Amino acid sequence: MEEEKGTTGSINISLNGMEIDGLAVEEAHFRGRKLQGTTISLPNGYAGIFLLEGRLMDFCNLCSCEVSEGNSNNWEMKAKFDKLTYWNHDTPPPKDDPFLRSFHWFTVAEALHKQVKPEDLATIDADQ
Repeated sequence: MEEEKGTTGSINISLNGMEIDGLAVEEAHFRGRKLQGTTISLPNGYAGIFLLEGRLMDFCNLCSCEVSEGNSNNWEMKAKFDKLTYWNHDTPPPKDDPFLRSFHWFTVAEALHKQVKPEDLATIDADQ
């Protein structure tokens, strides 16, 4: 069991080896509430990034650069990730969860924006 402490509380995470609907379920407790979640890999070609706003960086003394009061578009990438853990209170995320299903959009968007070649159209005509 791993324990992490932060400024807002602590969390205990344990991998209990449970699998539901083909998803490996992890269990944790945060401020006394049971959480169950699953780790999701981001699709190929996609990455998650953790950004920190410039003014916040100045406030935290993480950056020595000057940021004007009106400029809120100053961001710095602090970390990059290719997996995320999606948590639910008390119950594991089901396979048909709207958040998990939203990842299917990446495949649909790729197909919609893919350039159609004449050979592809000829193949479709031949199949009919």
